[in-house]
Amino acid sequence: MADGLLDPRTIRQIAAELDLRPTKQRGQNFVHDANTVRRIVAASGITPDDVVLEIGPGLGSLTLGLLEVARAVHVVEIESSLARRLPRTVADRLPAASERLHVVEADALTVTDLPDPQPTAVVANLPYNVSVPVLLHVLALWPSIRTGLVMVQLEVADRLVAPPGSKTYGVPSAKVAWYAEAARVGTVPPKVFWPVPNVDSGLVRLARREPPATTATRQQVFAVVDAAFAQRRKMLRGALAGLFGSSGEAAAALERAGVDPQARGEVLGIADFARIAEHAFTRD
Repeated sequence: MADGLLDPRTIRQIAAELDLRPTKQRGQNFVHDANTVRRIVAASGITPDDVVLEIGPGLGSLTLGLLEVARAVHVVEIESSLARRLPRTVADRLPAASERLHVVEADALTVTDLPDPQPTAVVANLPYNVSVPVLLHVLALWPSIRTGLVMVQLEVADRLVAPPGSKTYGVPSAKVAWYAEAARVGTVPPKVFWPVPNVDSGLVRLARREPPATTATRQQVFAVVDAAFAQRRKMLRGALAGLFGSSGEAAAALERAGVDPQARGEVLGIADFARIAEHAFTRD
């Protein structure tokens, strides 16, 4: 049902009706190209069995594409006018799918529950300014999500998929790796958005996996990650001194964890951080 997807003219009509002026503050850049929407939906790998969570649906371009395939779509939208308008857009463009759309008007960073059925996939054009916190929040709260595809600023995409030892590896890379394997599966040019952003976007595919086997909690592991990268040029024995009480104690604990005290956080994988956390928070 390609006719159901939005085109640039319709997007501007709806925006004018709502007196909507997209703001950088909320990272609002709306996809207006139907082919790009189809490409995102195809790359996500969702099936008619999937229940999709979409963050920041905006005017509904991607929502309509998802509803053509998925069993149901939950959308979380912070902007009241957009949240109220979306059901009408779906009713106008894809009426048979109206009952499969569930709109939650809220800040995605504060949402803690969704109506059944629970989501099995996350597919979203994430707002540039909050993309990483939102993604981590969603992965933490909904273990039912097994797959995903997010469109983010290209620089953020590179960080999400970066392996240990690479220049772009950092906190987002390590924390996402706790939940899932991440891979870049495409680039999206600025011209398919309104308003046109100043940068390219990247598509990141996610596949849920089990976190490293560890006695430490996720919060403890993430505390080690944060400390290791807070002063990323420092050796770990110095960067983690605050967690252990001194650089000497940090060095001893790192050796017990099988990690070189003179290494830097950028060379460690998430399993290494988990081993360190066991010695940081479960000391005798």
